[in-house]
Amino acid sequence: MALTEKIAIDRIEIVDMGIVQVRRCTTIERDGKFVSNSFHRWVLKPDMDISDQEQKVQDICNAAWTPEVKAAYEAFKVEQVARLKP
Repeated sequence: MALTEKIAIDRIEIVDMGIVQVRRCTTIERDGKFVSNSFHRWVLKPDMDISDQEQKVQDICNAAWTPEVKAAYEAFKVEQVARLKP
């Protein structure tokens, strides 16, 4: 009875403001048959360091985060801070 664990990023989505959502799936199999899986998700923003991400995630972020997207995200952050000030 051999248990195996497979871990893979199975979903990468680009949403509003260039935000990238990443999902990692961990699948457990017993003798080649599915037992269970679990998911871990995280979000990457255009102003973040992504050097610790898998290469395919970096490639998608770099394609999505054009200078225009980065500028729009920075403007959005400034606007949000301004809204909080009395």
